Amino acid sequence: MFTRWAVLVTTAALMTATAGCGSEETAVSAPERGIVGLAMPTKASERWIADGENMVKQFELLGYRTDMQYADDDVDVQVSQIDDMITAKVSALVVGAIDGTALKSVLAKAAGADIPVIAYDRLIRDSGDVDYYATFDNYKVGVEQATSIVDALKLKNNDKSYNLELFAGSPDDNNATFFFNGAMSVLTPYIKKGRLDVRSGETKFAEVATMRWDGAVAQKRMARILKQGHQVDAVLSPYDGITRGILTAFGTKKLPVITGQDAELDSVKLIASGKQTETVYKDTRELAKVAVQMTDAVLSDEEPMINDTEQYNNGVKTVPTFLLQPVNVDKSNYKRVLIDGGYYTAAQIGA
Repeated sequence: MFTRWAVLVTTAALMTATAGCGSEETAVSAPERGIVGLAMPTKASERWIADGENMVKQFELLGYRTDMQYADDDVDVQVSQIDDMITAKVSALVVGAIDGTALKSVLAKAAGADIPVIAYDRLIRDSGDVDYYATFDNYKVGVEQATSIVDALKLKNNDKSYNLELFAGSPDDNNATFFFNGAMSVLTPYIKKGRLDVRSGETKFAEVATMRWDGAVAQKRMARILKQGHQVDAVLSPYDGITRGILTAFGTKKLPVITGQDAELDSVKLIASGKQTETVYKDTRELAKVAVQMTDAVLSDEEPMINDTEQYNNGVKTVPTFLLQPVNVDKSNYKRVLIDGGYYTAAQIGA
């Protein structure tokens, strides 16, 4: 599937190796192919740091220079950074949006300058100037999380009822609703049957959303719920950083079955120790490959690889998308998936 990308990377690697041989007759330099602007949302989450670094390495192998900027979750800063990239005449933009609804004007400016835009893992909404979208199957992420709760509580094999609380991601991130809707497609039947009881009564997305995916915000909300005195058997959490905040709120209380996402190192350690039930692993190395392939294809006047033309309507257009598949990770398989897969070492996890 990544034949074109693999050929380009191999070619670039050969160029680099040849250039190092010390022969003026055979030395070949990678061609100068322009600058790609990488607008990333934050360094607060380790996954976004990894995303940026992976793309920089791969773009450079293909002969592109990069201008990578992190906006520290400040929407105005990200808009300004993208505007500066446009003024600097980058060849293309890859954008991991902070607020998917706040970029319409600046992307219109990019379109006016004939600069293609690739949305990276977060759909940019309300703009017709988004060319392609690279992401994971976000609905499936939620399904995986909820299925982990069902399996951990053995809901299919007993008639017991359990108390559940729900958390969702940031309301300005389009992915958050996909995660939540995917999870609720699994959990709602059990809620309706009384097998899962949300004692707080907070079940709507707007009630359970966590602005900016902030673990401290989630911790505060969980502490408020726990003050009601109800035992909480399970928590749907959309992201590892939120999960860690929730677990902190439990203190010395019995920890619940709890989900996560992104396989952040601190959370994988919690999984290894039995404190966090699962996380959904999204290999950002592969996502970076897709974004690089898309960008290179557009700049080479070719059609990027896509596998979804229906799910991701941003309010103005349905954005052609390439979806990668997420992987559920728990104590039973984290060594095989994350260590054997080269994402972490055993020493990093302490396994």
